[in-house]
Formats: sequence, C-alpha cells, structure tokens
Amino acid sequence: MLTDTQIMEIRGFLEKAENPLYLFDDDPDGLTSYLLLKKKYKKGHGTCVKSSPRSSVVYSASYRKHKPDLVVILDKPNISQEILDEFNVPVVWIDHHQLVERDGVNYYNPMAGDSPDNRPTSYWAYRVVEENEWVALVGIIGDWHVPEKDIVEKFGYPELLGDAKTPPELMFDAEFGKFIKIFSFIMKGSNESMDECINGLEIINDPMEILERKNEVGKLIYDKYERINREYEICLKDALSQEDEGVYVYTYVEDKNSFTGNLSNELLHRLKSEVIIIGREKDGDFRLSLRSKGKPIRMVLQKALEEVEGYGGGHDMACGASVKVQDFSKFIEIIKKEYKKE
Repeated sequence: MLTDTQIMEIRGFLEKAENPLYLFDDDPDGLTSYLLLKKKYKKGHGTCVKSSPRSSVVYSASYRKHKPDLVVILDKPNISQEILDEFNVPVVWIDHHQLVERDGVNYYNPMAGDSPDNRPTSYWAYRVVEENEWVALVGIIGDWHVPEKDIVEKFGYPELLGDAKTPPELMFDAEFGKFIKIFSFIMKGSNESMDECINGLEIINDPMEILERKNEVGKLIYDKYERINREYEICLKDALSQEDEGVYVYTYVEDKNSFTGNLSNELLHRLKSEVIIIGREKDGDFRLSLRSKGKPIRMVLQKALEEVEGYGGGHDMACGASVKVQDFSKFIEIIKKEYKKE
C-alpha cells in the first residue's frame, strides 16, 4: 500500500507545480483519478491516453504541446523508458497494476512492499485530496472494488447505492452504477466529444447535475451517454441471447466503439460462466477483454499468448489482450485447456 509519507510526497509535487500535465488511462479509474486531482489543485492540463500502438505518440505530443513543469501519470500500467526520458521535468507515476522498474521516475504503486494492495488509482488519488467522494466512488467501484466505509459515509446520496454490497451489484443493480457507465461511455467516440465531456466534468460539483440534467453541462454529458448506451444495449442483448457455458466467448464487429470491457464486466455478473471472453474484431485483430469469477485468468492468458501472435496482460481476474484473427480459435482452445489445469 502507499504510506502516509508517500501520500504527502504526492501532495508536495502537486502543490509546487504551476503547470502539471496529467496523462491518464481511458477508463473510469483513470478518468476519476485525473478529475480528483484537477478539481483539487485547479491547474494544468489533462490528456486521456487510449491504449493502442500509437499511445507513445500521444504522450510525446501532449508533452510538447503543454510544456509542463510536472508530468503526472495515472493508472497506466506500462510506459517505456524511452518515453519517460523525453520528459525533462519531474514525473509522478501512480498505478496499481503489476510492478515495473523505470529510472528517473517518482513511482507510487501499492503493489510494492510486503503487503501488495491493488486498490485502484482513484482510491489513492482520493487519499491525496480527501474530497469529491462521488467521483472517487465511480473510479473505485468501476474498477471492481468495494469502496472504503469512510468514503461511502461522506457520499451525499446513499440512496443511489441502495443495499448493494459487492462491486457487480453496485455497478449493475444499484442506481449509482449509471454513473460508471456515463464516465466510461463519454470516453468513446471522437476525441472532440470526449474532451468536451471531460471539460464539463471538471466543473460539475454535484452528480445530480448529470443524472437530472440540471444544466447545460449535465445535459451534454447525459445526452452523449444515452447515444452510446443505445449502441451498447444492442450488443448486450445479442450477447445475452447466446448460450451460457463454462468459458463464455462472444465476438462482434464494431468500427466505432469498443464495448469489450463493459460487456465482459456485465456478463460476468449476469451469467453463470466462470470465464468471460469478449472480442471485438478490427483491422485483422480481435481486441479482447477477459474476466474470471473462479480461478485467476492472467497466467492462463500469458500461457496462451506464448503460442499465438498477440499481446496482453492485466490483473489476476481481469485482463486485456489482442490476438490475430487467424489465431483466435487456437487461442480459445488453449485458454479452455489451461484454465482447466489451473
């Protein structure tokens, strides 16, 4: 876990900086981590970095554009030393994935030490700022974690959480789960519409501004969510019509938006299958999200990737990967075989 001293160090960097650049992952955990820090310190710029082979270009371009005096990396599991060496300013990197070793970086990862702790980056960002509980809850629950009691008690709308106790219940059965979808879906579509919604979230002070569309910004964000959700519901309905089995595999072709992570999370909750694999076919690859409610899936994935062309990784129970279309059938066979062994 991160110590009180480390939390104080992060605060020190942010208080001293006049023009920080936040580089954050394109999921609710990454986005809320950024929003928590930006709302508190009210300075600098943020860039959402979508995971793709072009991400190194995004890092470099954003750094050159904004000329920061501090770079803050949030919820990104792996950045090359080459990219980090381009940043001629202090770098604060907060993450909760598997540990990596890099030089010249202030690296804060709660997985280090004798008691590894994989609570999401948004949880640690909240500990830095200790405010905007509703934003923290979106990130923590959206990353499949149960929020700490003190955060829940400070949240002003407990009725939105209801009696739900587990992350999937909070995400898919409680009214609050709509916020997690909203934060996820606004990062889909064009970069222009994404940036417009993120800029709006920076000035939203109360979650009901969005849910009840109380102002123009709330309406902007909610309207985009509704547009994207219509696409998502079509995919979800099709996926739910497929036969449930031990290792559940669903693939689709979608040029506009990726729903692999969203579908894998919801289907893990709604189906009896122990393993969910969702694949989106694009440009000769299957972009995959894998989830498990039984045994860890990460090492099973690594074994499968040794025998096909592709890459991937993640947490023990939740991973992402990319595999060539021609290797997909072989990949699934290996996953099923190796999962039975584990």
